[in-house]
Amino acid sequence: KKKRKEKDCAALSLRHCKLHIKREAKEYDGERNSEGERHGRGKAELPNGDTYEGEYEHSLRNGQGTYRFKTGAYYVGEYLQNKKHGHGTFYYPDGSKYEGSWVDDQRHGYGEYTYANGDSYAGEWFNDNRHGQGTYIYKDTGSVYVGGWVNGIQEGEAELIHLNHRYRGKFLNGTPVGRGKYIFDIGCEQHGEYIQSEEEKGEEEEEEEEPSSLAAPKWKATEITKLIQWVPNVEEAPSPSKGPPAAAAEAAAAEAEAAEAAAANGAVEETAADEKDKMQTNAGTDESPEDRDDEPSLHKVSSEVFSPTKDAEEEDEEIRKEGNEEGEEYQGTAHLEDEEESEEAE
Repeated sequence: KKKRKEKDCAALSLRHCKLHIKREAKEYDGERNSEGERHGRGKAELPNGDTYEGEYEHSLRNGQGTYRFKTGAYYVGEYLQNKKHGHGTFYYPDGSKYEGSWVDDQRHGYGEYTYANGDSYAGEWFNDNRHGQGTYIYKDTGSVYVGGWVNGIQEGEAELIHLNHRYRGKFLNGTPVGRGKYIFDIGCEQHGEYIQSEEEKGEEEEEEEEPSSLAAPKWKATEITKLIQWVPNVEEAPSPSKGPPAAAAEAAAAEAEAAEAAAANGAVEETAADEKDKMQTNAGTDESPEDRDDEPSLHKVSSEVFSPTKDAEEEDEEIRKEGNEEGEEYQGTAHLEDEEESEEAE
């Protein structure tokens, strides 16, 4: 009787073993190691209807893989010991999507979440919650919140940007608190603070046992100031084509010396004409066709009006004219003295 029982148990165990192998072969198709464990790339069908295709290590999902839920959601990314870990993208059934860092099956680190209503968040996460610094964009209004988050709620220093103005200050439990300012695009700032009215404070003191949710604080403006914008001084900026003032002065001095030498040799007019032609040629070749604009910029107009090189050229021209006049007077006086000497000799 005992031997028959052992024989029946052995047959039953063998049957269970065969069924397990058959079911395992149906559930998993892929590589195995020498011990028969799922190891390497493979595709598995889980008992609950989910499927996984990717890398395994000692029968655990480990590495890159794709997990599809029977609900329609799916995850594409990295795994570590059967848990989402590393970089991955999760597509939810409602159309929302998260792409970013995962730690121990939770959104953790930096990630970007696109919600079903079109809103989006890009920033830091901690234990599946928005936590740290991040930017939330509201699709319907176009408003943008840039600042701190604590356990999924807006908190800390932040800036709430709207279409034609923005608020800069502190947030607590998703609402602005304390001092801050509104900055308007028309060019002014409104300073003030968010406070609770005396009536609301009295109600809170009466309900000490279980305080209800606080009413939204009210904005109290204190002053309005103008925006101070820095405008560069275009008059002080040197012209790119003319070069720095020091170089222009050196060039002017060199031109003056050349003009005096030419005047001594009796070729003042020709040299001046040649120098003028050279200057015009250089002015035309300083700027390449790619750098030119159809409409001159303010910087270029200012360079033409306040160019030190141009002033030096005008002074040069005056010096040359004075040199010509003095040369002619000297030649006339010398001729008269020669005539008087000849008459005396006769």
